[in-house]
Amino acid sequence: MKLLQYIFVPLYRLWFYLLLGIATIVFFPFLMVSIMKPSWYPTFFKVARLWSEFIIFGMGCYPVIKRDVEYKKGENYMFVANHTSMSDIMLMYYSTKCPFVFIGKKELGKLPLFGYIYKRTCILVDRRNTKSRVEAFRAAEKRLNEGLGICIFPEGGVPKDLDLILDEFKDGAFRLAIEHQIPIAPMTFHDNKKRFPYAFFRGGPGPMRVKIHELIPTTGMTLQDRKALKDKTRQIILSELKNPTV
Repeated sequence: MKLLQYIFVPLYRLWFYLLLGIATIVFFPFLMVSIMKPSWYPTFFKVARLWSEFIIFGMGCYPVIKRDVEYKKGENYMFVANHTSMSDIMLMYYSTKCPFVFIGKKELGKLPLFGYIYKRTCILVDRRNTKSRVEAFRAAEKRLNEGLGICIFPEGGVPKDLDLILDEFKDGAFRLAIEHQIPIAPMTFHDNKKRFPYAFFRGGPGPMRVKIHELIPTTGMTLQDRKALKDKTRQIILSELKNPTV
C-alpha cells in the first residue's frame, strides 16, 4: 500500500501542475482581455471561476457546499477561510459568485503565465516586510472603495505543522472589515489538506467540503473590537473543523 502511495501521489501532484498549466494556457486570452480595464474585473472574476472549476474537477475532486447564508451581489464582504493548500485559491473562487480580490503572498507571482495574471489581479504582500504589509493594506482599501470584496487567509500562510488544525489569526482582515464596516464572511475548507497538501507524498481525489457560515456583522464596531472579532471568527472555523456539519 505504501509503495502504491509513493507511486500514485507524485503522479497526482504532477497532474495537478500539468492541469494548472493547461487551464492557464486555455483561459489566458480571456483572462488577459478581462484585465485590460479595472472596470472589467467582474468579467475576469467569472472567467477565473471557470478556470477554477476546470482544475477542481480535472483533479477528480468535487465540491460539497453547505450554505448558512447566500451572498448578495453588489455587497462588500471580507472572505476568510482556513489555509492548508494551493487548491484553496480555486475552491474560494468556486464557492462564491461575488467578485473579490485576493491578498496573497508575492512568491506566486513568479509562476509562468499564472503569475502574470496573479500579479495584475491580486494584492501581493511580503508578510516579512512591514512596508509591503502597509502598501497591501492601502491597496485593499482602494479595492473595497471600488465595490469589490477582499479575501484573506488570516493564518498568514499555510502552517508548517501539518498536524495543526488551525493556526492563530492575524489582525489584517478584521481591521479592514471594521474600518469599512463590512461583514466577515467565514468559510471552512475541510478536505483540501487531504486533496493537495504541501506534504509531497500526500494527496488524492475526492470531495472538497465547504461550510459557508453566517455573516459576522461589524456595524458599530471600532478597532478596539478587532481582537474579539478575530477570536470569534477563528472559533467558528475551528469548531466546524472539529465537528463537521457538512
